[in-house]
Amino acid sequence: MERLTMIVLVVALLLLGIVLGAVAQIPLPLTLVLGALIGCWLLVFAVRERTGAQRRSR
Repeated sequence: MERLTMIVLVVALLLLGIVLGAVAQIPLPLTLVLGALIGCWLLVFAVRERTGAQRRSR
C-alpha cells in the first residue's frame, strides 16, 4: 500500500510540474482552477494519510 501511495504522490508532483511549466501559456483563471484542484487533492491525500497512521498506531 505504501508503494502505491508513493507512486500516486510522484505522479501528482509530476502533474504539478507540468502545470507550473504551462502557467506562462495558459490563462490565469485556468491556472488558479488547476492549482486549486491539485491543492484539494493533496489535502485529501494528507487527511487519508493521517487517519491511516492513527488507525495503525492503535
